Amino acid sequence: MDWGIENRLSRLIKEDGRCQFLPIDHGYFQGPTSFLEKPSETIKELLPYADGLFVTRGIVRSSVPPNCQTPIIMRVSGGTSIIGSNLANETLTTSIDEVIRLNATAVGISIFVGSDYEKQTLTNLAQLVNQCEPYGIPVMAVTAVGKELEQRTARYLALSSRIAAELGARIVKTYYCPQDFEKVIEGCPVPVVIAGGPKCETEREVFEFVYDGIQKGAIGVNLGRNVWQNPHPVPMMRALNNIIHKKFTPKEAQELFEELAKSQ
Repeated sequence: MDWGIENRLSRLIKEDGRCQFLPIDHGYFQGPTSFLEKPSETIKELLPYADGLFVTRGIVRSSVPPNCQTPIIMRVSGGTSIIGSNLANETLTTSIDEVIRLNATAVGISIFVGSDYEKQTLTNLAQLVNQCEPYGIPVMAVTAVGKELEQRTARYLALSSRIAAELGARIVKTYYCPQDFEKVIEGCPVPVVIAGGPKCETEREVFEFVYDGIQKGAIGVNLGRNVWQNPHPVPMMRALNNIIHKKFTPKEAQELFEELAKSQ
């Protein structure tokens, strides 16, 4: 592995081999999302606990302080919206020059395996890897499913994750599935982080799936709505941080969350 790639990955993945990324890129297709209407306010108290911030270039410029020490993972795919005909019809939206200019540590891009735009989004990924590797910038592939959440089976996620790795992604962000998630991890030769998906009903539900995913081999999470849409986002972020970096159980994480929430 080249020094530049290794150095940038070491900023995102800590010495224990784990990471907690905070995504606030939802507006690129959802517009003003609940609790993310003012991104700068949303992230202000969460940044100290994030190992990486997944964000678009527009929000980097408008909402992230220039003295931010949290590594930036820049979303560079888009071009669709929730009111359009197909969320999978994405293209590359940000040049490598812009990525370098904004000092991003890594970039992220969605792929839609099995969709009408499978070839397009996979080619987007391959082209992005070709552009980023010469500059030592790692690519994170996001195995997106659009509105078809029922696709989140181990077989589908393993297929998507492996293809992403084969095309050169250095990290894969994919969904957790309760059955056979370890097979998703085993079939992917690069590190896997868990996506959040729709907001869960309880904090304990989040702690349970994150803990199980880590036990089965994921190196961390990329959770947004289950953190900043929670009534107590900082306690939620800190409790998850302890599952990831300090090996807390769901019970211990719940106890910490409740203790921190009471003190707010």
